[in-house]
Amino acid sequence: MKKIDLQFALTTVLLGMISSSYAGISFGDATADAGKLTISGYVRANYQDKDFGEAASEHKIRFDAAQLKLDYERGQLFGHAEYRCYQYDTLCDFSSLIDAYVGYHLNQTDQVVVGMQPIPFGPARFWGNSLYGSINTTAGLEDVHNLGLNYHFELPSATQFDVGYFATDAGHYEGSTRDSGRYTANYVSSNDSSKSDLQEKNMWVGRITQDISLGLTGLSTQVGGSYWTSEIENKTMSKTGRRNAWALFSKFNYGNLGLTLTGGKNDVTNKDSFDSAASLMGSYDSEYYVANKATYYTADIGYAFKDVKQIGNITPYFMHSRYNKDQAGAQDSTRNILGVAIDHKQLSLVAEYIMSKNDPFIGGTQDSLARGDDGKWNKLLNLTLFYYF
Repeated sequence: MKKIDLQFALTTVLLGMISSSYAGISFGDATADAGKLTISGYVRANYQDKDFGEAASEHKIRFDAAQLKLDYERGQLFGHAEYRCYQYDTLCDFSSLIDAYVGYHLNQTDQVVVGMQPIPFGPARFWGNSLYGSINTTAGLEDVHNLGLNYHFELPSATQFDVGYFATDAGHYEGSTRDSGRYTANYVSSNDSSKSDLQEKNMWVGRITQDISLGLTGLSTQVGGSYWTSEIENKTMSKTGRRNAWALFSKFNYGNLGLTLTGGKNDVTNKDSFDSAASLMGSYDSEYYVANKATYYTADIGYAFKDVKQIGNITPYFMHSRYNKDQAGAQDSTRNILGVAIDHKQLSLVAEYIMSKNDPFIGGTQDSLARGDDGKWNKLLNLTLFYYF
């Protein structure tokens, strides 16, 4: 079967499932020998209005992406897989596996997970409420999914630990680039043979979080830190460099108000004779340079209005993120997002106004996250409608 026919068939099946169920389709029982399998996902549409100091956007609503998730439970055994199909110009011209792992609950709090999964770096998989993500997502520090093993355990003192080993990144999937058809921002090989080929491997990642009681009713507080060390294989130079990164974070929740603060340091040595100050990364079928040494920050605040009359939940939020480069003369990268998420049954609308500078995905160039570009503010209005099944 030709690729385009297969993609059309998969999409047809996906749309068929949406029409037949609103909360996923489940088969079996988690307590039975065969276990329980649940199929769920979404389709989404998108509208963008760009203000990049150039020609106006097309100003039209288009199909943006579809997600398919599989979840399995059988006693203490569990598994999860997620795949997404995106449309830039044609159906599924970029698609990627997000997760594919199996795990085992050792007890009520402790578990072991093996496979392609989020690494335990920073406060959680996401460092805020934003759908588009912070500048540190683009820099390959937030929402990173790699292939490996993670052990999570907790103590009676409300202290949580994660210790993970990730052998390699999640790999390249469907896209127009040589190695950047992937969800996570990883070090990649370029379409341009004059650029060095990089790959991260043998990643050790650890995280510790501590719940703190301040004695105020309705207030929950958590602080923590994480560390990431790995090898950066420079295939062009036949040498191996290193990444050493750390993050400190705190989370505050008071009723429906939430605040998350994250900051840290990224320190990469790529052993490259062509460019020792920046390394090539790729994600969402795009490749771009990221400064090897930088201090980064993300601050996110949001308030959830629950069960608002006939609407549902409404969550306004604001996120500020920075990637401040150590290299002399390099311009720092900033991404600010003012957004609101509205959830009504199986529908969600996310509206975000994004203000960025030196950002490769918001009006920037391939060097925006390395040396910078023109340093001007670019704006993007991003509206996304989800239909969940």
